[in-house]
Amino acid sequence: VAVNGKLQYAIVEVHSPPGDIPVPKEDKRHRLGQVLNGDKRPFLVVASDLVPALAVKWGVKLSVKKILLGSDLENCSYIHPIDKRECPVVIGGEYITTESGTGLVHTAPGHGQEDYVTGLKYGLPILSPVGDDGKFTEEAGQFGGLDVLGDGNTAVVNYLDGQSSILMEESYQHKYPYDWRTKKPTIFRATEQWFASVEGFRQAAMDAIGHVKWIPPQAENRISAMTSSRSDWCISRQRTWGVPIPVFYHKQTMEPLMNEETINHIKSIIAQRGSDAWWYMKVEDLLPERYRDKASDYEKGTDTMDVWFDSGSSWAAVLGKRAGLNFPADLYLEGTDQHRGWFQSSLLTSIATKGRAPYKGVITHGFVLDERGLKMSKSLGNVVDPYTVIEGGKNQKEAPGYGADVLRLWVSSVDYTGDVMVGPQILRQMSDIYRKLRGTLRYLLGNLHDWKAEDAVSYQELPMIDQHALYQLENVVKNIEESYENYQFFKIFQIIQRFVIVDLSNFYFDVAKDRLYVGGMESFTRRSCQTVLAEHLLSLVRVIAPILPHLAEDAWQNLPFPYTNEGGSVAKFVFDSRWPTAHERWLALSPEEVNFWAEILELRTEVNKVLEVARGGKLIGSSLEAKVLLRTSDANLASLLCKMSAATNDADNLHRIFITSQAEVIPSLEDELTADVPYSGECEINGKKVWIGASKAEGSKCERCWNYSPKVGSFPEHPTLCSRCYTVVAIQSPRAVAAVS
Repeated sequence: VAVNGKLQYAIVEVHSPPGDIPVPKEDKRHRLGQVLNGDKRPFLVVASDLVPALAVKWGVKLSVKKILLGSDLENCSYIHPIDKRECPVVIGGEYITTESGTGLVHTAPGHGQEDYVTGLKYGLPILSPVGDDGKFTEEAGQFGGLDVLGDGNTAVVNYLDGQSSILMEESYQHKYPYDWRTKKPTIFRATEQWFASVEGFRQAAMDAIGHVKWIPPQAENRISAMTSSRSDWCISRQRTWGVPIPVFYHKQTMEPLMNEETINHIKSIIAQRGSDAWWYMKVEDLLPERYRDKASDYEKGTDTMDVWFDSGSSWAAVLGKRAGLNFPADLYLEGTDQHRGWFQSSLLTSIATKGRAPYKGVITHGFVLDERGLKMSKSLGNVVDPYTVIEGGKNQKEAPGYGADVLRLWVSSVDYTGDVMVGPQILRQMSDIYRKLRGTLRYLLGNLHDWKAEDAVSYQELPMIDQHALYQLENVVKNIEESYENYQFFKIFQIIQRFVIVDLSNFYFDVAKDRLYVGGMESFTRRSCQTVLAEHLLSLVRVIAPILPHLAEDAWQNLPFPYTNEGGSVAKFVFDSRWPTAHERWLALSPEEVNFWAEILELRTEVNKVLEVARGGKLIGSSLEAKVLLRTSDANLASLLCKMSAATNDADNLHRIFITSQAEVIPSLEDELTADVPYSGECEINGKKVWIGASKAEGSKCERCWNYSPKVGSFPEHPTLCSRCYTVVAIQSPRAVAAVS
């Protein structure tokens, strides 16, 4: 019997109930035992807090004779009601409470983990009189052969009642372990097992944990806590399948026979015939030569190896024994539940035999839930089948096939260190993002159809806008590489999405259309833009390849020019190419230049706001119908803007960046400069105030580029063209002239 050392207990005397205390009615669920039905006035020990409730339940009067702590009862003795042996009162754990019962708990070290630990503490015998068939063994005496959970239980209760050892028999609800397959109650019992002692190398395991890279970092604390507190490892199991433990037992003494000689002999047999040989071969064939004359004295063990010992030894079967694989592994990858499982079992087997961890890094991931954050279940109908995501379901409208790349894109988009969600809506969003990425690659491929490596413009000759684009690209590649190295795939997804949608589609590609479609085919501005686009194409395709291999390969097979590796070989496939080479020169923009381009992009956003107001007021339709005026009191910013508004390099001109026909920086806001500006606004760019005005563009519309220019009408041969388009048309054959539609 166990008590809680911190609870108070009362020694009470049982009296017959006075007239004002109702006697409890007996039924199938409640029955008083002989103790309370007799004339004796026994003394009982119960938790003091339960005295009033027990008096009512039993229908008796309980008079308290003494109060004492549970710890005072430790090692007091009592006589066992069945076999009459003397037993001690022990201190149990926090599981002994006053929520129900009497405050005393039956302790059976052979039939429960907590009871077993308590039994070891007090040196109690580990009795387990229950056989494999769930019936009492001969050790249970008169109850031998009875079913523990059936007639055996009834027989024990009846016997105890006959010995006046039952106060009350009642049914009550409580948690009880059930077998999840058969849905039947289970019986815990202690049996002889094989253990691997962890104590001898526990500290070595703890030290090794500190030399492993854990992702996420908090995983180190989790496995450290589990390893430091774990008991010896029970490595045997009683199952009809699995890897056998190669041990023989003497039939008379049950003494085990397992030594280096027997193990080596069995190893050679299993190497030739497989592990099933243990089950079908005879004992005399499994024993080494010098034991065979005594084979009739031995029998094979039937225990199998714990599957965690089995899987935890996988490093020994794989690493170092296959070409190209080395010990330790670079990475182990599994779910968060494996800190107690595979990660720990692999660590312990490796430390015990190799003295070091079997892995350099460990990634733990969460579990996949549905869109509402619920666990996937067939009964709920919320299971997302990867095959259906890729190929589509029976109803393609409700469950379209997205292909493997969209599924891979979703995997890269989530922070796998916690539980993640997936469902139809999320997959549709991923499909939209995938199409944008594909559209970006199509844009790049389409605008490089006539470009060759010899058309490239050197970096120092590139316009500022192109140098800044390469600066952004190099930073993106650098950050993506760092994220790959740290297995932070969701950061790669975020970087690519922002770069493609914000930096490229919303700005550079938008601005570049004029240079690509309207400028001369061989013009400097077009070739410089194509140089930048080619670098973007080659870099983007290669950095997305590990996540989106099909899209990357599709783009690579449609490259309009061959790609040659540094060694001179042509990369026929995307994975034949190497990771983009670092271009430190592209990162050589000064902090002032980087800051200025950040201000330009912010200013462009503010200009678009004013243009939108002008569009709403019917002043303009397209932004090309507008002229933008800028005024700032910041001398440095004003100087840089003036330089860009008058740039000889057309690609860097302010009006090209704003996609307007003209842009002018004015020195003041005097009436003569702003009188014809119907729409204006003010903003603050990095702490610098800027005034923005929008008016009708000067001149007439060029029918080729749609820009407005005072020069339209100045060329008799082509009176509807601006000067730029006139020059392009004049030097190009009619078939090569690009038309904007």
